Amino acid sequence: MSLAIAGMGWVTPLGSGVDSVWERLLQGHEASATTISEPFSEQAYSAFRVPESAMAGFSYPRLRRASVISRFAAAAGLEALRAAGVELNSQNAERTALIFAISNGGVIYTRRFYRDIVDAGAQSASPLLFPETVFNAPASHLAAILGITGATYTLVGDGAVGLAAIKMAEDLMANEALEHCLVVGTEEVDWLLCDAYRRWRLLRRAPPIEPFSKQPRGMILSEGAGAILLGQDGPFTIESAHPGGCFTKRAEAEKILERTLRDLAETEIDFVVSSANGTFVDQAECRALKVVIPNAIVYTAKPALGESVGAAGLWQIMLAAQALRSRELPPVLHVRSTGSLQLPRARTSIPRARRAIVLSCGLNQQAAGLRLASD
Repeated sequence: MSLAIAGMGWVTPLGSGVDSVWERLLQGHEASATTISEPFSEQAYSAFRVPESAMAGFSYPRLRRASVISRFAAAAGLEALRAAGVELNSQNAERTALIFAISNGGVIYTRRFYRDIVDAGAQSASPLLFPETVFNAPASHLAAILGITGATYTLVGDGAVGLAAIKMAEDLMANEALEHCLVVGTEEVDWLLCDAYRRWRLLRRAPPIEPFSKQPRGMILSEGAGAILLGQDGPFTIESAHPGGCFTKRAEAEKILERTLRDLAETEIDFVVSSANGTFVDQAECRALKVVIPNAIVYTAKPALGESVGAAGLWQIMLAAQALRSRELPPVLHVRSTGSLQLPRARTSIPRARRAIVLSCGLNQQAAGLRLASD
């Protein structure tokens, strides 16, 4: 079945609000990097963090002690509902499902929880911190705020988990008892994450992210949330959510991406929103694109917004929707080599665009795709 996007919500390092963030991207803005350090290590890292101004005025008593990952998710989810004109009550909340896409989880509170145990013993474990260490904490908070008592799920994966969540929503919405499904992807940044991704040789210590470079130089982690409310009616239709596949070796990623693109490109495609982030992902997607749809315009926002991992897939879908709505693409920043792809170097008009592919390749063996169309 085909689902429609009824509303969207966005919290990013460039601020919050779908239209506001989109306009900044069109103008060629990029997030400002923040240095993250720890007293026990000489290693410092750069990350794109959500500015305090993006969450100004957002306050719920339930979230007073919650980690930032839960606050980001709640803010984005509530914005998506407002954008769709949907107000949940005791009747329609039962007909709304909630799916969270997450990757690293509440790392900040998890580290604090175990640091206290290491420093002072098991008796020092905080009962206030522990609930925030589980992967489904953000989903629990938002479900409680909205009064959702029905289907609530949390999917854990890599950068492609957002598309997997959309595929799951498609399956859930086959149940006629459901009217809407709210899909939320969220991520928070911590020094520990930066250190881990550096050890995996995926991180660079300072911006910029240089997409599609012949020699991958690494990514910059970011944080925030994206939310998409799915229903039967809306300005954008998800024509196909492709499950893609898993790869055990990086060399296999290209084959999965190529197969995914072939299935999604059965009809005319106007542009592709790529997940290129300065790592091995770029060349895998580049090679697959050149084989299947070599003339397509390709856009990636990760040089401007950073790699938000758990939130990344939903951000890509939202970027595709905004491009279809405005008939424009923002510039791809910090491009040194196009790899023979058609990348918009400046704000680019696409007046006849009606269909887009979202292509997502994660860093931990997942790849997926999606085709989006405007009415």
